[in-house]
Amino acid sequence: MLETETVLDRRRLRRSVSIWRAAGLAGLLLAVGALAFGGDKLASLTGEKQIARVTIEGTITEDRDQLKMLKDIGDDSSVSGVLLFINSPGGTTTGGEALFEGIRTLAKKKPVVAQFGTVAASAAYIAGLATDHIVARGNTITGSVGVIVQWPEVVQLLDKIGVKMNEVKSGPLKASPSPFEPLDDASRKVAEGMVADGFKWFIGLVETRRGVKAANIPGLLEGRIYSGREALDAKLIDQLGGEDEAVKWLKDVKSVPQTAKVTDWKPGNSSAYGFAGMSAGIAGWLLGPAAGDAVNFLLRDRMISTLGLDGLLSVWHPSEK
Repeated sequence: MLETETVLDRRRLRRSVSIWRAAGLAGLLLAVGALAFGGDKLASLTGEKQIARVTIEGTITEDRDQLKMLKDIGDDSSVSGVLLFINSPGGTTTGGEALFEGIRTLAKKKPVVAQFGTVAASAAYIAGLATDHIVARGNTITGSVGVIVQWPEVVQLLDKIGVKMNEVKSGPLKASPSPFEPLDDASRKVAEGMVADGFKWFIGLVETRRGVKAANIPGLLEGRIYSGREALDAKLIDQLGGEDEAVKWLKDVKSVPQTAKVTDWKPGNSSAYGFAGMSAGIAGWLLGPAAGDAVNFLLRDRMISTLGLDGLLSVWHPSEK
């Protein structure tokens, strides 16, 4: 009789452990989902309506992960609206163009509002132009509509240190302008033509998206910057405020559900590195060492190399003349 009770106790204990392990596994999967893919994916799984908050900051370049994320947001049925927080001085003109197109494609599926932070100038303003509504602080720095191409000239420096550059090229305009030779008229004309073409495109976006005439806005064609209040007077933005005002616009004007919560979306993996060891340990205890290794690999952050700028730029430099 004692042996029978002992066997039954052991079976009950095993069942209890199995239940706790299953619960732990479910919790781990939710944690991994939230950490590795962000709260955006977790909200998608639960079906809870959300406002996707996308942050655009730093130097704008053509970011494939970011563009894919915008497409994913457009395809996600749980997303009712999009809040684009922009805090950037700009970047490459091509990067701004790609971002503009990605946001416009998204805006055909979901209402998109831009909230400008400290600065949203040049290519960052291009991103704002792609949205349905722009909200900025009164002291936000915006504008700087224009295109620039820069290169150093080190001919005299090389002469002083006794270095001479030799080259053979297929045509006089190949690899020109070049820092290793004085700028000639033909090369300058090519560079000026590219800048003029990019500027015409940029001005066209402003006039089309904002319904204004660039020539009627003081300083716009000269590439000046504006405070948020000045931009509002010039009709370059729609409203003064911050995130609360942007979210209110989505809910009141675009009928986004009042219960929709703002959820951060981030391209690629989220910054879950600090939790990797703990999560891997739990997975290893529940499912064995192989599972622990898999979770650890899943949660490791990818290192993002620093990107340099090349080509036409749409960026505001506080120190530019």
